[in-house]
Amino acid sequence: MQERNDKTLQLSVALGEYIKELRIKNGYLSRKKFADEYDLNDSNLSRIERGLGDIKFVTLLKILQALNISFIEFMNGLQEKLGEDFTLIDL
Repeated sequence: MQERNDKTLQLSVALGEYIKELRIKNGYLSRKKFADEYDLNDSNLSRIERGLGDIKFVTLLKILQALNISFIEFMNGLQEKLGEDFTLIDL
């Protein structure tokens, strides 16, 4: 298993926070209700939103589809959240 460095942790936390922010913005105050409605694993979604685990690409796409946001829109928002200093090259 790959060790999580500061950049990886920063990315995981920002990604999870952004997913949670979008979920709430879309009217899903309950994570469990959202997970149940879109056939997502609630405990996995909880870990993702808290930045505790890595997210599978397929799971991310499923979440984005449920939130009705394109991958490009999501990545642009995530990039804004991370700031200009953050680069994936350093991972």
